[in-house]
Amino acid sequence: MLSLMLASFLPLLLLCRISLCQYSSDQCSWKGSGLTHEGHTRDVEQVYLRCSQGSLEWVYPTGAIIVNLRPNTLSPAAARLSVCIKPSKDSTGTNIYLDRNGKLRLLLREQDQAEGKVHCFGIREGALFIEAVPHTDISRRITAFQYELVSDRLRAEAQSPGAPCQPCSDAEMLLAVCTNDFVARGTIKTVGLEEDHASVSVEISRLYRQKTHVFVSGGVRVRSWTGNIKMPLQCGVKSGEGEFLFTGTVRFGEAWMGCAPRYKDFLRLYHEAQLQGTNPCHVDTD
Repeated sequence: MLSLMLASFLPLLLLCRISLCQYSSDQCSWKGSGLTHEGHTRDVEQVYLRCSQGSLEWVYPTGAIIVNLRPNTLSPAAARLSVCIKPSKDSTGTNIYLDRNGKLRLLLREQDQAEGKVHCFGIREGALFIEAVPHTDISRRITAFQYELVSDRLRAEAQSPGAPCQPCSDAEMLLAVCTNDFVARGTIKTVGLEEDHASVSVEISRLYRQKTHVFVSGGVRVRSWTGNIKMPLQCGVKSGEGEFLFTGTVRFGEAWMGCAPRYKDFLRLYHEAQLQGTNPCHVDTD
């Protein structure tokens, strides 16, 4: 009788434990609590994240977790990927290591995480070993970061997304319209200077494409969007009159400027390429 009662309660006990550590429905993100390690501070929990981007949040970190970042594909190209993580500026409570076959290499100390800088490593360099730092007080601590899987070729760009400050060639401009994370026609409203980049406030009149919602709609009846695009400080961007074609990449939810010709210059280039049959893709310019 006792064994039957235990068997009926076991799934409930497991569910209560799991409820403190949850994956998102797509297994892209994980939220956990160190309270599940209470009384078991030596436990090391395995976490598996299988998307190209997502996030992790560990509240009251205790003991350690191993985070395995693996793409949900069997392609040989997966071995040539890099993992980039961007800690939250409020992230604290742990040290983060790379774990390769049991050998640990320090990646981020607890005090470094507040800088919010992007750190990348090759996917073959190992899993993330996140170890709680002992503290005498019981204040609430959270270790949190976003992650992205990028090709090795784009690794340097992910760590410093701003492209070199030089004009795009005609070929680069046409290709950017076809391949970049966002393509939009609009005007520059203001330019703000921050510690390590410029933030360009833009108003968009025509949104061709955006990978994520970096530009916000003005409403159902207003066909316009607003947003901010980041650029390196050394580019010396200034607000100016006229329309531009903004293209670029999205890194950790932030838009970074790529090619940004004046719209009239893009139109001239596009129509010339159209006559020659050299356009890499079609763009509705009407």
